[in-house]
Order: sequence, then structure tokens, then C-alpha cells
Amino acid sequence: MPLRSFRIDWFLVGMAAAVGLAYLLPDPGAAGGSLHPELLTKLGIALIFFLNGVSLSFASLKSGMLQWKLHLVVQAATFLLFPILGLLALWLIGPRLSPDLRLGFFYLCALPSTVSSSVAMTAAARGNVPAAVFNATLSSLLGVFLTPMWIALVMKSGGQAMPFGKVILDLLEWLVLPLVIGQLCRPLLAEWAKGHKKFISTVDRCTILLLVYTSFCDSMKTGVWSGHGVGVLIATLAGTAILFFVVLTIVSATCDALGFPSKDRTAAVFCGSKKTLASGVPMARLIFGAHPGLSIILLPIMIYHPLQLVICGALASKWAKRETEQIP
Repeated sequence: MPLRSFRIDWFLVGMAAAVGLAYLLPDPGAAGGSLHPELLTKLGIALIFFLNGVSLSFASLKSGMLQWKLHLVVQAATFLLFPILGLLALWLIGPRLSPDLRLGFFYLCALPSTVSSSVAMTAAARGNVPAAVFNATLSSLLGVFLTPMWIALVMKSGGQAMPFGKVILDLLEWLVLPLVIGQLCRPLLAEWAKGHKKFISTVDRCTILLLVYTSFCDSMKTGVWSGHGVGVLIATLAGTAILFFVVLTIVSATCDALGFPSKDRTAAVFCGSKKTLASGVPMARLIFGAHPGLSIILLPIMIYHPLQLVICGALASKWAKRETEQIP
């Protein structure tokens, strides 16, 4: 493969820069700082989901709604298989990892699937795009309730309390309501959104980078990272890689056992193995609030995100060639 086909994603570079800026200049983004993160982060979250609501066409979901077996596999993988594997990992690891990192791994497992990249990868691999759109969207909506439910369960079993009702209300207020408002504005803004996809994506990603920066500022000020070295990064990378390949193998085997055609299998594998950073960072800000270890909680999803993009990108290229070869 020629070197020119490898392009550095500015968003991944931006995540590293946001963390570095938080290390060098934590005061503005920390609680009580000049950026007023308590309000700024919530406004940023609302903006992300408003733009998602404006961009999301529910009409495009209709053709994929009736494939219930495929939907069941994807949603069971996202909200059942992943959390069960997360619970098993917590039991096996025990106290060998810090409580914040263990919680971060389970938070990764409890998150919904991605929307844009799942659909993009499925399209690139010539899979069932309508089914991917339906499942990715359904996953995001279910995640508003199922993600905090799983987190509340794990925190309660660990002797910690989470105000589940308040978290759900916050998610409804700052995630679902802007999404609904965005949908209501579609008759006025749909054409604008269609012609400005790149601008919307840039605003979306820049807002996420701002949330990453403010999420790390408090941790830097309170010294959460002191005592955590390269070992934490290595353990997180190894753990996320193992998790990804286990889920990928199980979902693939399930699709084969159910006799899914290749296009449906592609959609199921990509939607069922992915986790969302775009929703994961905003949701973490609402679920965990000003948790001093928030940056470590977010570390697994921040590493899982580029890992899934690289591997799924390679698979999409391979499977697209397979689909092309099958065309008579």
C-alpha cells in the first residue's frame, strides 16, 4: 500500500495536544477556572447533540428497520456482551489496576456504538448501510439509559453511590433535548447541514477536544497522574486490544452461525465492535461530574477509539475487495 494512502487524522493529534495543554495550563479548564468549565462543557455537549439532530435523517432508517436478527446481534453485543466481558475482566484483574482505571475499562464496555464511523466503515466495505445507520442510531438512544444503568450497578457493587436519577435527567436535558430540537429544526436546516457536513464535523470534533482538555485539567491539578507512568498506558493498550479482538471474534462467529449474508455480517461486525468517543466524553462529564480521576476513566475509550479506526479501516478495505470480486 503506498505511503500516500496513510493520512494523519488531525483529531487524533488534537487529542494528544489537548492532554498536553491540560498538563501545561490546567488552571483555565479546571473547576472554577476562567473558562467556566461547569457551564462550558454542558453547552458544548448540547451543541454536539443539536448538530447530530440536525444532520440525522430518520427517513434513511426505514429500509433497515425490519432486520431484527441483525439488530438483536448488534445491540446485544453493545449492551450485553461488552459489559459482561467488562465484569469478567474486573473480576480477573482485581486490585492490580487502580479503581479509576478499572472503572474506565467498564465505562468503555458500557458505552453505545459509534454513529458516523460505523456507517462510514460499513459503506466503505460495501456492507448493509441502512442497517448500520439504524443500529448506530438506536445504540446512541439506548445508551442514554443503559450506559448510566450499568455504571450505577458497578459503582454500587463497589461500595460507591451514583445519583442515577439525576444523571438520567442531565442526559435527557443536555443530550436528548438538543437532539430532539435539532430534529425539529431539520425542515429549516436540513439542506444547510447537507451542504456543510465538513463544517459540522469540524465543530463537533473541536468541541470534543475542548471537553477532553477540561476533563484532564482537574486531574492534572489534583495530581491524579502522579504515580501513574508508562505502565498505565501499556496496560490500557493491551486491555483494549484484547477486548476488541474478543468482541470481533464473538460477533463474527455469531453472524456465521446465524447464516448472515456478507453485507449484513459487515454491518453487524462494525456496529457491534465499536464504541463511541464522540458521545463517550460528553456522557462521562455528565455521569462522573467533577470526578478527580476522570482523565484516567476516559483513557480506555481514548485508546480504543484510534485502535478501532485502524483495524476496522483495514478490514473495510479487505472486505470491499471481496464484495467487488463477488460481483459477476
